[in-house]
Amino acid sequence: MEAETLALAHGTDFSMWALFLRATLTVKIVMIMLIVASFWAWSIIVQKMILYRRARAEAQAFDERFWSGEPLDGLFEQIGPNPSGHSEKIFAAGMTEWSRSHREDGGLIAGATSRIDRSMDVAINKEAEALQKGLSILATVGSTAPFIGLFGTVIGIMNAFIEIAEQQNTNLAVVAPGIAEALLATGLGLLAAIPAVIFYNKLSADSDRIVAGYEAFADEFATILSRQLDS
Repeated sequence: MEAETLALAHGTDFSMWALFLRATLTVKIVMIMLIVASFWAWSIIVQKMILYRRARAEAQAFDERFWSGEPLDGLFEQIGPNPSGHSEKIFAAGMTEWSRSHREDGGLIAGATSRIDRSMDVAINKEAEALQKGLSILATVGSTAPFIGLFGTVIGIMNAFIEIAEQQNTNLAVVAPGIAEALLATGLGLLAAIPAVIFYNKLSADSDRIVAGYEAFADEFATILSRQLDS
C-alpha cells in the first residue's frame, strides 16, 4: 500500500499550471480574478511611480525658474494660461485670477487676495486628485484579495473532502492534490495583496509630500502677491 501511495504521489504533477487545470470552475474563476487584480495593481504601481517622479522633477525645475528673479508676468507669458506641469497649473491659476482682478484703470477689485487663494486651492485639489487617482484600487486589492483567495481555498477544500468521501480513500496521494489546489488560491490572494498594500502606503505618502509641496508653493506665491497688493 505504501509503495502504491508513493507511486501515485510521484505520478502527480504539482506545478502551478497543473494545479490550476485540476481545480474546479469556481476556484479557477477565483484564481483568474486574483491574477488579473495582481497585474492591475502592478500596472497602477508602475504608472504612479513614473508619474510621481515626473511631478517631483517638474516641481523642482519650476521652482528654480520661479525663484530665479524673473518677473512673474514674464514667466506667466512663457508658460501660458493652460500649462502641462502640475506646479505650473497652480501658478497659472493664481496669475490668471491676479490679472482678472485688475480694473481697466489699473486698480484692483476688492477681495483679490481671497479669490487668488481660492483659485490656487482649486488647482491644488485638481492636481491632488490626479496624483491620487488609482490608489483606491490598490487599497481595494490589498484589503479584498486575501479574502477572495480564502474563498477559493474553502471551496477547494470542500471539493477535496467530497472527492475523498466519494472514493472512500484517505491516502495522502488522494488528499494532497486537492488541498494543494485549494491553497494555491490563498497564495495568489496574498501575492496580489501584499505588494498592493506596501505600495499603497508608499505611494500615498509620496502623493501627500508632493501635494504638501504644492501647498507650500501656493502659500509663498500668495505672500508675494499680497506684498504687491499692500504696496
